[in-house]
Amino acid sequence: MAVKCIIKLMYHLTEDIIINKRKISSLTLTLALALSPAALMSGCSGGISEGSSAETAQPDGNNSSTAAENPDFHLADNIEDGVILHAWCWDFNTIKESMGDIAAAGYTSIQTSPANAVIEGGDGGMQLMGKGKWYYQYQPTDWTIGNYQLGTEDEFKAMCEEADQYGIKIIVDVVPNHTAADKSAVLQSFIDAVGGEDKLYHKNADKGINNYSDRLECTTYSLTGLPDVNTENPQFQEYFISYLNKLIADGADGFRYDTAKHIGLPDDPQEDSSLPNNFWEQVTTKTDNADSIFNYGEVLQGSGERIEDYIKAIGHTTASSYGSSVRACLDTGKFKASSLDDFKVGGSNNVVTWVESHDTYTDSSSLKYTDEEIILGWAVIAANGKGTPLFFDRPYGASQDNQWGMNRIGAAGSDLYKDPSVTAVNHFRNAMTGEDTEMTNPDAELKNNLLMIARGTKGAVLVSGAKSDGNINAETSLADGTYTDRTGVNGDFVVSGGKLSGTIKSHSVAVLYNEGYTAPVEAAAVRAETDSFLITDDSVQVTLHVSGADKGTYSVNGESGEYTDGDVIDVKPDDNGEAALKLSAVGSSGITSTMTYWFTKAVTASEGAEITFEKPSSWGDTVYVYIYDETVKPVAVNADWPGEAMTKNGSSYTYQMTKQWNSALVIFSDGGNHQYPAPMEPGELLEAGKTYSPSGS
Repeated sequence: MAVKCIIKLMYHLTEDIIINKRKISSLTLTLALALSPAALMSGCSGGISEGSSAETAQPDGNNSSTAAENPDFHLADNIEDGVILHAWCWDFNTIKESMGDIAAAGYTSIQTSPANAVIEGGDGGMQLMGKGKWYYQYQPTDWTIGNYQLGTEDEFKAMCEEADQYGIKIIVDVVPNHTAADKSAVLQSFIDAVGGEDKLYHKNADKGINNYSDRLECTTYSLTGLPDVNTENPQFQEYFISYLNKLIADGADGFRYDTAKHIGLPDDPQEDSSLPNNFWEQVTTKTDNADSIFNYGEVLQGSGERIEDYIKAIGHTTASSYGSSVRACLDTGKFKASSLDDFKVGGSNNVVTWVESHDTYTDSSSLKYTDEEIILGWAVIAANGKGTPLFFDRPYGASQDNQWGMNRIGAAGSDLYKDPSVTAVNHFRNAMTGEDTEMTNPDAELKNNLLMIARGTKGAVLVSGAKSDGNINAETSLADGTYTDRTGVNGDFVVSGGKLSGTIKSHSVAVLYNEGYTAPVEAAAVRAETDSFLITDDSVQVTLHVSGADKGTYSVNGESGEYTDGDVIDVKPDDNGEAALKLSAVGSSGITSTMTYWFTKAVTASEGAEITFEKPSSWGDTVYVYIYDETVKPVAVNADWPGEAMTKNGSSYTYQMTKQWNSALVIFSDGGNHQYPAPMEPGELLEAGKTYSPSGS
């Protein structure tokens, strides 16, 4: 019988589990993520080691501005009124070094990836997808601060201290609902502290959820192969609250609760009548500074989600259905005001909104949207005074054809988070705190292709989904006068006698306000121009760019120097096959802007090259080779799982490449229950001429 595998690009998609019998393991979560389209069923959402250091996450230390030199960024006073940057997979040092840029772009808060101890898979690889996986962050092994992907507790604390200097709040993604799929990886000291394994997990912790409308099943069974923690256990609650309090002591201001709807509400069915469903009451009232902590739960909408009750229990939740509505507008270019005025959570405004989330991006459902479209959607949610918008920052260099871009955990993401139009909308929202929101389609000619989001009588944001430029003639409550589009994309608009006139460009945003406007703090920008982050020769030539400063500095593998815009340098990999190129520049405001680019030496297996596999005696006689490259989209494979049969030569098996592969991975199996590397692990690096042999066989 073929080995079954459930392929899932992440375990919390929209309302259902992905089940696709394809490849590697009888377990639910596997390294094969995203190797083929998955069938979607409605389901619930989902330290750096002591020997590691900032040099791993960010070469050459830190270049942050000192607090005394920081200007006033005019950010919102609290998380609810501002905007959140989801610094997805950025490490703590990267966030710290980017704090000036983040503040200048108008973000009041930053959401980090999970800070707790996590399973170390793929030999500690740091690729988002490949030799390493981003979703290891959602497989806790203990609730202590620090992990190999994001940094140490000291680095977390330093990041929070830097954020304080800029008036920025830190929200931490926390994962109380489950542990790592591999229970043997969970630390014994933690298991002992919560009363042993029997008390750590629910009775049906390993049994998959089939009926998401069954609340006992949804809150006590396994979500996509991840063992369900008994969050009603008082000893676990005490341990977890201690973790939260340590995060708060180190500087955290809020928490995003992963897979929140898998944790019972007070009146949900109980697995054990002696253990009430009081987790939410405990974590929202028993933590330090409980009244000032911003809490929100990931409650993806669908079967039996009880979202209104979760808002009451936690304080805030996600609004996933609203995100779907916004993306539907991007599909058509029509922004009907009446369809965007309701968050679809029972009338509450206590929600976190998004255009896309890391769920919708990693499952590829929102990958199709261009930067231009993301900006339009962002203007819709961020100009709105209701709800709290979150900007998901995609991987650096990502595109519709290259989902993972630079493909490096720890690195900063796309520059889109600080695009001038995004920045203008962010500052507009901050300046409009307390002003009522009114959404209309005010122009008779442009109809639903033009959305106006008015904030009282002080300002308005225009969102055009039209395919061509449009002349606006719309009623408005803005005071008479001339309004310059603060994005810099469109020209001036004029208000006279209650009528707004001007020209808005196709698929653009115009941000209009005078009262409360302050010019954004100027920051320098640095950028490396390269065709690829894979080094296929001895080195790669990279063009360096800097703007907003006369010069920048660079460092790469121990060498450093100054550069001016357009200078070209050679980047060579080190002995480990990597090169970290760090650029920085100081703008006129004194803010240091930085970016680190990671290059990897490509391991090439040319057409005609051979590999050999030494088969263990316990395996069947037929051995298959499965070669895949998941850094590209669609994922490149030599054949559908289990791959192609190898040629038998005694106890050895050989395979000849039919095409060239660059830094691909390889898995061997007998088509049944034997596989190398083991299930849940990425494949071995494909190297021409290499003989592969399972250790200990």
